Amino acid sequence: MRRLFNSQLWLMVSLLLVSVVVACSAPATPAPPTLKPTAPSVAAIVPTLEPTALPRVGRIAYVSHRGSETPLFVMDADGSHVTRLTQEQSTNESPTWSPDGKRLAYARWDGSSYAIFVINADGTNPTRLSLVGAPNSFMPAWSPDGKRIAFVAMPTDNSELYLMNTDGSNVVRLTNTPINETMPAWSPDGTRLAYAADANGTDDIYVLAVPAFGASMDTGNKNAIRLTDGPSRDFAPAWSPDGKRIAFVSNRARNREIYTMNADGTAVQRLTHDPAEDTSPVWSPDGKWIAFVSSRGGTRAIYAMPPDGATVARVTDGAFDDVMPAWTLH
Repeated sequence: MRRLFNSQLWLMVSLLLVSVVVACSAPATPAPPTLKPTAPSVAAIVPTLEPTALPRVGRIAYVSHRGSETPLFVMDADGSHVTRLTQEQSTNESPTWSPDGKRLAYARWDGSSYAIFVINADGTNPTRLSLVGAPNSFMPAWSPDGKRIAFVAMPTDNSELYLMNTDGSNVVRLTNTPINETMPAWSPDGTRLAYAADANGTDDIYVLAVPAFGASMDTGNKNAIRLTDGPSRDFAPAWSPDGKRIAFVSNRARNREIYTMNADGTAVQRLTHDPAEDTSPVWSPDGKWIAFVSSRGGTRAIYAMPPDGATVARVTDGAFDDVMPAWTLH
C-alpha cells in the first residue's frame, strides 16, 4: 500500500515538473507592434497663446474706447508704461507716427466731420491741419521721409486718396474715381502707396505710384496695380520694413484673419487661425513682429506675433477695446 502511494506521489511530482518546464520553454506572447507617432494635420496646428517672449522694440500708439470717448494712448511694445496722449473728450482714430517718433498724426471728429490733427509724442500741442479742398479727412499715413501725409477724404459721396505737406499745405488729390479708396500705407522707400478699393463691389488691395514731392497728380487710379482679386474682402495693407511683404486682412476664411503676401501679390500666407475677428496688422520696426487687434479675449485687445504666426502674445490687458495700433522705433 505504501509502495502504491509513493508511486502515485512520484507520478504527480513528475507531471508537475513537466508542466513547469513546458510553460517556461513556451514562446512568450508577442507584444503589440510599436506605432510611430503621426504628425498632426495642418488644420490641427494652431498658434501657441501667451508665449513668455513679448516684443521689446519701440513704442505702440493706439486708440482705446473709454465710454463716449476714444483717446489716444502710447505704450512700450511689451504693453508697459501706458500713457494717455489726448485729453479732450472726442473721437480719435488712426494714429500714425512721424519717422523720428516725435509726432503723431491722427483723425479727430469735430462734431460734424473728421479732420487730421498732429500732436507731439508727449501729448502736447495738438494742432489741426488746414485741409483746403479735402473735407471729412481721416486715415492719415505719414511718409517715410517725414515730409508728407497721405490720407482719405470724401469730397463727394465716395472716398479718395490725397497727399499734403505735414503742415497741411499743398493738398494733392491722388485718385478721382467713382469707387472708394481707403487705408493708404506707404512703402518703406516712399515711392508707392498700398490701399484698399472696392472696384468690384468688395475691397481688394492695390498699389499706386506716388508723385515726387511737389508734383501734382489727378489721374484717377489708372496706373494702380491690383494685388488681390477674388470674392473675399481684402483690406488694411501694411508693408514690412524691408518692403518685401505686405500684411493685410481678409475674410476669405469667412471671418477676418491676418495674412501676408509678397509685394507683388504672390505667395499669400495665412497667419491667424481663430474664430474671433483679427484686424489692423502693423509691423514692428525690426520686422520681427506683427501687432494686430483681436476679439479672441472677449474685448478687442492688441496682440503680437512673429511674421510666421507661430505664436501669439497679448499686449494690452483687454479691460477696454484697444484698437488701431501704430508702431515706432523711437
